[in-house]
Parts: sequence; C-alpha cells; structure tokens
Amino acid sequence: MFTRCIALLATASLLAVGLVSAADSAGSLKAGTVELKSAGPLAFGPDGILFIGDPQAAAIYAVDTGDTKPSDSKDRPKVEGINEKAASLLGAEPKDIQLKGLAVNPTSGNTYLSVARGQGKAASAVILRVARDGKLSEVSLKDVKSAKADIPNAADGKGRQEAITHLGYIKGRVLVAGLSNEEFSSKLRAIPFPFEKTDKGTSVEIFHGAHGRFETKSPVRVFTTYKIGGEENVLAAYTCTPLVKFPVAQLQPGEKIKGTTVAELGNGNRPLSMIVYNKGGKDYVLLANNKRGLMKIQLEGVDKIDGITKPIKGTAGLKYDTVADKKGVEMLDAFDKEHALIVVRASDGKYTLETMELP
Repeated sequence: MFTRCIALLATASLLAVGLVSAADSAGSLKAGTVELKSAGPLAFGPDGILFIGDPQAAAIYAVDTGDTKPSDSKDRPKVEGINEKAASLLGAEPKDIQLKGLAVNPTSGNTYLSVARGQGKAASAVILRVARDGKLSEVSLKDVKSAKADIPNAADGKGRQEAITHLGYIKGRVLVAGLSNEEFSSKLRAIPFPFEKTDKGTSVEIFHGAHGRFETKSPVRVFTTYKIGGEENVLAAYTCTPLVKFPVAQLQPGEKIKGTTVAELGNGNRPLSMIVYNKGGKDYVLLANNKRGLMKIQLEGVDKIDGITKPIKGTAGLKYDTVADKKGVEMLDAFDKEHALIVVRASDGKYTLETMELP
C-alpha cells in the first residue's frame, strides 16, 4: 500500500508540474544568444518552444521560436535534395551538411532541422525551418528568449556525442536519453521545465534478448511516449534492436530501474527514428532503421506482455510488418493524424523531405 501511495503521489506531482509549465514556460525564458557547440536531437514543447540537444556542450536549450500560430494551410512540404538546398542556404558544400535532428511544430506544421555544417569537431551547428510550402530559412539564435539545462554527469571523451541521443517532452518534463560518465552509464532523465537544477538522472537496465544478457551501458537510441493502462511510458529502441518500456513515473533522480523488453526486432540493426500513431482504432509504432527498413509495430497486448528475459534468435514479442514501399527513411516525426514527415536518403546520397500516409 505504501509503494502504491508513493507512485500515486509521483504521478500527481508530474501532472501538477505539467500544468504549471504549460502556463509559465515562455515567461521563464530570458533574452540572449544561444551558442551551440554541436547539432543534436530536437523536440517541441508547449507554446512554440523548441528543445535543442547539444551533446558536445552536454546541455539542453529551450528556445522560444515564436512559431505559435495555427496554420490554415493544408500544404504538406516536399523538398527534393534538401541537403543540397541547405548547403546552398548556408554557403557550404552538400558533402559538408549532416542532418542531425528533426521535429515538426504540432501547432504550425513547420518542420525544424538541426544541421551540422562542416566535418568533425570543427562543424558548426545550425537550426533550419522548413515551412509548409517547402521554403527553407535559418532560425536565428541571436537575441532569442531561451533557457539552458546542463547535464552534470555526461559521458566524456569518445562517448561525448552519445551524452544526448534523443529528446522528448511530456507534461512539464523534458525527457533525455544518453550516456553518463558513471559505470551504470545508460540514462533516462526527466528534467522539469521550466529548467531549474538538473539532477543525475535515472540509470536504466534492460535485458537484450539478441545478446542474451542484461545491459547497462548501451544508450537508448530513439524513444517515444505511450500511455499503457492509464500510465505514461517511454517506449525505447536500442541498437540490435530491443524495444523496451519504462514507466515515466519511475524516472526518479538517482534511481536504478529495469525496463521491460516487449520486442526483439532483429540483430545487426540501428533504430533511427520512431513515432506512435493510431489507425483504424489501433495503435502502432512506426520505426525507421538503418538495416531493417521501416517497421509498423503492433502495440496491441503491450500492457499484458511479460517481457523477454531469455536469449532470442531472430525476432520475438510484439509483431511487426515491414513497410516495403518506403525505403531509405532515416528521420521521421508526426505531421498530422494521417501523415508522417520523413527524410529519405536515395542511393545517390541525395535527401528528400516529404510526407507519407501513415500505413
């Protein structure tokens, strides 16, 4: 009973934080210039606020984009050769442009991209906006309202780029996946927003069926949130490709928790991007991968699955179908109830930003 009361109090506190944050988020930001050291993941919060992950700086920035007006347009963007157009806009060569993060503003329908211009540590970070009509523009980070949350125990050295692997936002908290400099290094952080002090996060452990062992040092690559049995969960995908659920209420500072592995989706594969959507009254995950294509994963039964705790050859757990007519999808986000926004890489290395009907 005591444990149940604690869980209920934690959930109530989470909801209360969400209500406060939605009202006060913009007012918590201060005018100044954001100087990014690297381009990383993106996510949108309330009031047109864009969260930017900067792995090299081990920091999360909240930036007021001012992009808060609902669009009356039904346009869906399509930009062929977006890497080439971004290079032209930024005065660079296409080979020196890397797309690092993608987020669609759910209010306006405008798309935001984090872009690395250049190679290696010398690369600069830029944020681009793609309007519904496909027009590209650079988002100025000079004299903008912003706030910063530093990651206190981020991975360093060669692991620095994985200090922040993915971002999300839910009910007043910025969810951050990545690696710490601790022995139990895989972390999920739930940082209250507006930002105050950032804690050391929650250490997460999973059973990886394809590897046949428990793991604490492999980072979450991508995640989304999904309500299971009335409780918000993180659905997280890892390299090689376990899909794991973690209750958001368990993401408490300094805790160590074990996730429930609900699917093994195939070895030798890296997940790239994922969303949850509903079609025909059923919920699915759409997961882009570098080796196994675009997967449509059924979420029916995710509330009842016991979890994978033994070595697995091949696939197991939740069922999926491969979306065979869409190849080369490297990035995606929800665009509207019927469409996803995707970035597709062709065999010639050219990237196209477009929408696709949810399968």
